[in-house]
Formats: sequence, structure tokens, C-alpha cells
Amino acid sequence: MAIGEKVSGSIESIAAGGAGILRWQGKTVFIDYTAPGDMVSAVIEEETPSWARASLLKVQEASPHRVESPCPYYQHCGGCTLQHISYETQLVIKKQLLVDHFKRIGTIEELPSINIIESEPYGYRNRMQFHRVMKPKSGQSRVGLKERASEAVIPIETCPIADPGIQEALRQKNLVPPPSLDRFTVYSREGILLQEGKQQRGTVRLLGAPLIMDAGVFFQSNGQVLERLLKAVRSVAEQADTSLPAADLYCGVGTFAYVLQDLFPALDLMEENPKALNLAKQNIRNGSARFFPTSDEHWAKQAVKKTKEYHYGFMVLDPPRQGLSPALRDFLAHAGPPLIAYVSCDPVTQARDCKDLVKAGYHLETLDLYDFYPQTAHMESLAVLRRV
Repeated sequence: MAIGEKVSGSIESIAAGGAGILRWQGKTVFIDYTAPGDMVSAVIEEETPSWARASLLKVQEASPHRVESPCPYYQHCGGCTLQHISYETQLVIKKQLLVDHFKRIGTIEELPSINIIESEPYGYRNRMQFHRVMKPKSGQSRVGLKERASEAVIPIETCPIADPGIQEALRQKNLVPPPSLDRFTVYSREGILLQEGKQQRGTVRLLGAPLIMDAGVFFQSNGQVLERLLKAVRSVAEQADTSLPAADLYCGVGTFAYVLQDLFPALDLMEENPKALNLAKQNIRNGSARFFPTSDEHWAKQAVKKTKEYHYGFMVLDPPRQGLSPALRDFLAHAGPPLIAYVSCDPVTQARDCKDLVKAGYHLETLDLYDFYPQTAHMESLAVLRRV
């Protein structure tokens, strides 16, 4: 196999990043924008000893799972990767990937039955990041999205996955980059429109309750699925020993703690981002709450030294993509609470972490897939672990 060589065959499955998998001469070939069952031809662009990457030349016979994309920028914009696959099939693909990660990386053979929490396939995304279009042409949008595999910015006037408020602002050309920012974030839901560099702080309602947020600080991008996740985490927390304190690690603006604060006598919130933690202090009204402006590694090292002060009945974890630090995994292994709700945006690191926790005496009680990002290969999952 060599660069420029043509290959052809049937797409077997979809890999974690969204590319289709074709087997050619004993090697795995990744091809973007293909669907399971497609008969395709492609040309090799990159090769390693164990795999290769190819660009699609032609779909010779379309899979029944293939659909037409409604987006005029699809395959040019770097955001979505699965709009050519039916939403039902996307969910099947993601569920299988989640199972594979937990069996292969987590080495957990007997998995609980996985529930899929679906989203609206389009119009779901409340939080989006836009880029300034340098020297736009007359009448052209002044904002855009990054081009696929490039730093170039594509001017856009519509985005089918965006919340209706964002779509309307794009149509009316009301999104204007702030003078000091070439990249800025917008949040829209239920009539509110916040924009970094302008009116960026406001109150959103989740499960009918107000939560203070800032467009410049991380917040979940799919409100409808977030509300279902909040309900699920609270339901798990209700099974815990509510006479003991609880902890919300990587708490952000306090979203999970907000729905837990009436259940427990005290709450500990840990967050490395000072702006997010300041918002959490405004959102949490539990008078016994403690706030830790630090990394999980530093927090865990302090907790190991003073385990009596860090004794919980329940803990919710929502780490970034890199998952839990070794120090935190060590603390949980030796002094973790009887019940943990672990929310993850990367099932690979979540599977790795759950492997260590299961070895330490936890049982993976439930594992559910939350489809926060339809039309992309990204997914979130909730693992509930109980010490046995």
C-alpha cells in the first residue's frame, strides 16, 4: 500500500472519530463521510505500519443507512461528521463504541444494559463558538466556523444543529465579533441570547429553576439532554446516605450541585476555573458548602491526608476529556464514597478510570449513553458505581 493508491470495498463499521472502516490487504483504512454498508472507492493519503487513511472518491453503492445532509456547509465545515448517516444508525454506532471501550479498555466483560438518552437531531445546540471572518465580502456573514482540517474560517449564514435563537441571529446577521475577540462563544435557549464580549452573563432555567451562567465559561451545549442527565444524577443521589455530605468535583458553575443541594447536609465543590467557581458560589445556597479552587490532583492529595474531613455519602464526577488524575483515582480507591455518579465526555478515559475503580471494590451498576451532540461522533455517558 502506498500514498496515492486506490482502494475499494465495503465499509464495515464506524470508528470512534466518525470515519468509516474498510479492510484492505490486512490493514485498517479509515475513510471519512462513509456509512456502514457503503461500497466505496478511495485514495490513500496517509499510511502507517498498522493503519491508513484515505479520502473518499466515490460511493459506488450507497448503504441504506445513508441520508442527505440538510447543511450547505457539510463536509467543508469542521464541526459535524455524521450528517450523512441516519440518526437511528448514529445511536447504534455510539452505543457499540461505548460497549467496545468498556470491554476493551475497561476490561469489564459483563456490562449493564445500556440505555440511550436521545436528543432532537437538529436545532439542539445551545452553546456554540464562532470565529471572526477576516475581510468579509459585501453582504457576507462576519462570523463563521473553522474549515475541516484547516485554520481557515468559512462564513456561515445558517447552522441546522444550532438552537433556533442562534439560527435566527445568523439569518439576521446579528452576530458580530466583539472588537477584542477573533473567537467568541454564544449561548441561546428559550429566548435568551448571551454573547461573549457583549451581554455574556445571564440566567437560564433548568428543570424550571434559575441558574446563573456566563457565555465565556463552559456550560453544557444541549439543554434538553442536560435536564434529563440532571434528573438521573439526582435519582442516583437519592439512593445514597443523605445524612453524610456530598461532593461535586469539576463542578463548573455548580450545575449538578444545584440539583443536589437540598438532599445533603453539606456539599464540597471543586473546580480549577476561578470564573466558573465564582458562579458556582452564586448558584449554591447550601450554607454548609465548601468551595475548592484547585485541580483534582491537588484536591485529592489534601483529601488523602485528611480523610475524616473528606468523607462523603455520594460524589458526582464530571472531568474534562483527560478523565480523573491518578491521584484522584487513588483517593477514590481507598476512601471514595459508597456511591459515585461519573459523567464523561470521553468514554475512553471513563473506561480506564472505571477499570481502576472496579479493581478497588466498586461495581459498575449502570452505564447510559447521553447523546449531547447528534451529527457528530462525540457522546457523553453516565456510569454509576457502587462500592460492594
